[in-house]
Amino acid sequence: MNAVRVLGLAAGSALLAAMPALAQVSDSNVRAVNVARQWAINQNGGLSVYVPAQCMFDTGNGGGSCLVQNNNQGYFFRFLGGSPGWQQYNQPATTLTEVQVSPDGRSVVNVSYNGAPR
Repeated sequence: MNAVRVLGLAAGSALLAAMPALAQVSDSNVRAVNVARQWAINQNGGLSVYVPAQCMFDTGNGGGSCLVQNNNQGYFFRFLGGSPGWQQYNQPATTLTEVQVSPDGRSVVNVSYNGAPR
């Protein structure tokens, strides 16, 4: 091996070691984010009039800041939504949704709120 290649491998290894490990998100958590998001979209008029907060599209992070609780009762999400582009254009949200999804992530089991932000 030549010196340049050895240095390149060493630098690459050091970079990988310095990066934070990606969190593992369970399949049920990914399903739960998708189920909660789709429920809200359907209940609030469809994507042409309503878009959930960006965190509800963050399936690789389990819903990010929208995921309030994850326990044996399931996944509880709280998130805002509004007209298409509301977050990108810094417009106020028009809807707050609080929804609980089953532990297996396959169904909505409770909607505690879906209305004007409070």
